[in-house]
Amino acid sequence: MTSLEWVLTRVLSGTRDANIRFGDLRRVLVHLGFAVRIKGGHHIFMHEDVPEILNLQPRGGKAKPYQVKQVRDTIVRNRLAHDEE
Repeated sequence: MTSLEWVLTRVLSGTRDANIRFGDLRRVLVHLGFAVRIKGGHHIFMHEDVPEILNLQPRGGKAKPYQVKQVRDTIVRNRLAHDEE
């Protein structure tokens, strides 16, 4: 299992939302096809097959738990990780 698969598994499991590094979450989203633009501290992720936009901000190098949940819900709802599982 690569580190990217490991992080994706952790995000999808929902048991360690407070312990996901922001850089790892960002790598997963880019791997899943999201384009990112940065405006100040906001990292804005867009995907051509996803109607919503993800607006994430790091907190001390880690992702905010509620934002990890938003990412997980978006991945599951739009079936973006079906090839990864």
